[in-house]
Amino acid sequence: MTAITDPTTPRRARSRARTTGSLLSLGALLATSVTSTALLTAAPATAAETLLSQGKTATSSSSEGAAWGASAAFDGDLTGTRWASQWNDAQWIQVDLGSSKDVSRVVLNWEGAYGKAYDIQLSDNGSDWRTVKSVTAGDGGTDDLAVTGTGRYVRLQGVTRGTGYGYSLWEFQVYGGGSAQPEPGGAVRVSGTQGDWRLTVGGQPFTVKGVTWGPAMADAPRYMPDVKSMGVNTVRTWGTDAGTKPLLDAAAANGVKVINGFWLQPGGGPGSGGCVNYVTDTAYKNTMLTEFAKWVDTYKSHPATLMWNVGNESVLGLQNCYGGTELEAQRNAYTTFVNDVAKKIHSIDPDHPVTSTDAWTGAWPYYKRNAPDLDLYSMNAYGDICGVRQDWVEGGYTKPYIITETGPAGEWETPKDANGVPEEPTDVQKADGYTQAWNCVTGHQGVALGATAFHYGIEHDFGGVWFNLLPDGLKRLSYYSLKKAYTGSLAGDNTPPVISGMTVTPAGSAPAGGEFTVRADVRDPDGDPVTTKILLSGNYANGDKRLIDASYRSLGNGTFAVTAPEKLGVWKVYVQAEDGRGNVGIETKSVKVVAPPVAGTNIALNRPTSASSAQASYGDCPCPATNATDGNTSTRWASDWSDPQWIQVDLGSTKPIRTLQLVWDPAYAKSYDVQVSDDGNTWRTIHTTTTGNGDIDTVTTSTTARYVKLQLTARGTGWGYSLHEFGVYS
Repeated sequence: MTAITDPTTPRRARSRARTTGSLLSLGALLATSVTSTALLTAAPATAAETLLSQGKTATSSSSEGAAWGASAAFDGDLTGTRWASQWNDAQWIQVDLGSSKDVSRVVLNWEGAYGKAYDIQLSDNGSDWRTVKSVTAGDGGTDDLAVTGTGRYVRLQGVTRGTGYGYSLWEFQVYGGGSAQPEPGGAVRVSGTQGDWRLTVGGQPFTVKGVTWGPAMADAPRYMPDVKSMGVNTVRTWGTDAGTKPLLDAAAANGVKVINGFWLQPGGGPGSGGCVNYVTDTAYKNTMLTEFAKWVDTYKSHPATLMWNVGNESVLGLQNCYGGTELEAQRNAYTTFVNDVAKKIHSIDPDHPVTSTDAWTGAWPYYKRNAPDLDLYSMNAYGDICGVRQDWVEGGYTKPYIITETGPAGEWETPKDANGVPEEPTDVQKADGYTQAWNCVTGHQGVALGATAFHYGIEHDFGGVWFNLLPDGLKRLSYYSLKKAYTGSLAGDNTPPVISGMTVTPAGSAPAGGEFTVRADVRDPDGDPVTTKILLSGNYANGDKRLIDASYRSLGNGTFAVTAPEKLGVWKVYVQAEDGRGNVGIETKSVKVVAPPVAGTNIALNRPTSASSAQASYGDCPCPATNATDGNTSTRWASDWSDPQWIQVDLGSTKPIRTLQLVWDPAYAKSYDVQVSDDGNTWRTIHTTTTGNGDIDTVTTSTTARYVKLQLTARGTGWGYSLHEFGVYS
């Protein structure tokens, strides 16, 4: 992935290299060590908040229809179902908790139609109500409200709507039964003997069944009940700061633990940002040590804290910054610094273990040599996760590990398709990938202490479709695969549509602006009606990872005619099938968009070509004028970054000209003239535009000439002018 500058931003791991090689030491190890069995016992636990309202009987003043009844706000589905009232102010929704309860918190997850002003009320009998919280300036989103009171019934009484619609809630959660900020739940220990380790919390065995955390931490109250429903007991983060508290609080309220991460450069593996010098940069290390210590002291007693994780893939990532003996020195210095952090954390918080993550088992010898104060190791591994066990055995390691990222094979691990891009696994293959990963983890008994699978994320883009369990809040087959691994059952669950047999025709030569065909078989295991749509991503064509709606028409029988983008290159095509129950199936293939064929012969091909200027060395340059007439759309001519510029071709003799095809690089011409000449001195203009938008321009004409020139007068970007192809057809 690209460089990471935000330490709270998750990124996928890189491939785990299987070779370790010889390692160089940088001096003596630090002497002081806190062993994994030396953690102290914390104070006795007290009860955490309990979610009281889910699945309980609910009623409301009105609803828009049967699909939006009151019960939908208490079913635990945070993105697929909702209550919606009629369109006036005096509306209410209430829940019967079954018996009188101490209520400490109400969380409202609003849909777009929110309440601007409303009251939270309690009642013992469902008739006599007392207001415990009034909101007068609501702005939608998630309202997390601390309340104090006792009652059997809890009601939201609407006063003023925030929109012209009614009130609409994805979920209405009522918590109670404990304090809003529970006390610690007991020390977390890594204990046992070689090959027979265990993780315990408050003396009780604890296997990490986790996910990596994707939504905004402020949205944790909205999503954490769903995380809990999957059988998840742990979430992992990459950064810890003041914004972490809502996540920790929501996790504790739902009985979920958190692996609190700390980010160090160059995190995220090869290609990621930041190249600090761990040998010489004492200021950076001191700053990080002070920062980490601050947040350890802040959250060490929080009941959700499970352990501390220092760094992410930095031993592997240092190869992006250094080489040779300097790389070895940096890796030794980095892992020595990780040990310094571990010792500091243990001095502040003896009740929680410290680990460090990499994506390469070749990092473990460095930790073994330089970081004895780590309580356990951590590894990010995807398609080759079962190899982690083998490498642990062969390396003779004496500490257990957890897997901190895992899931289906990533794009760095899969074979390339005919268009040269990684083949993305199908939904079925991804789901199987999570099952296999969990089997590999649990198969290494006494050593692998659990895993946090990648990724409980909601982004609906290139990476989100590849890895997220619920892109755009919609649940995948992978979501249910992981839930089954953690809980052992999917009884009563409605599962996603399954897509198979997806094809793209032609896959390697779709004409820009023309049509290509997509076909896929879609079935829903539950018989739900399915809505299918087609999406595109230009990640491999122009670096845009977003998914955009394609222009397409249905041909019946699961077949669609799709309009190709104007931008040349390899695009990803997605078939997305939704069941209306909060579930989605997504399959994807690649399509190569090429310049549309032009009738006639390209009489400019390999003819002498000259230009006002050409870039000699920038990016992929040199980019001479002849690149625009070589018939290869992967090469380009590029001018200086100024106006005006020109490029011209000598056809050798006067010839009839019928069509020009200009295949622009992103650095295109907004304004230009097409000029022709018989002698190269006297020119006549046959076409003028001031509204060029790049990609491909097709100019039709009926003339004769020996020379053809583009007189370029206004650039469309801040760069120069750049043409992949300057085709002239007779």
